[in-house]
Amino acid sequence: MHKLALVGATVIAAVVLSAAPISVKWSAETNLSVSQDKAVAEVGRPGSVAGVARRTERRAIRRGY
Repeated sequence: MHKLALVGATVIAAVVLSAAPISVKWSAETNLSVSQDKAVAEVGRPGSVAGVARRTERRAIRRGY
């Protein structure tokens, strides 16, 4: 029963840590640190959908399509 509880706790911890933007860090001073990661989105970056659409339209106009 103890082994089953340990496996269950490990699976639940793995699911929570993989689904949530959480970082777990281990250091000598604070032992264990859990922090929430922040996602930063920037509009107009080279890989954004809006930027790709603008470039495609600009190239089409330049080429006379």
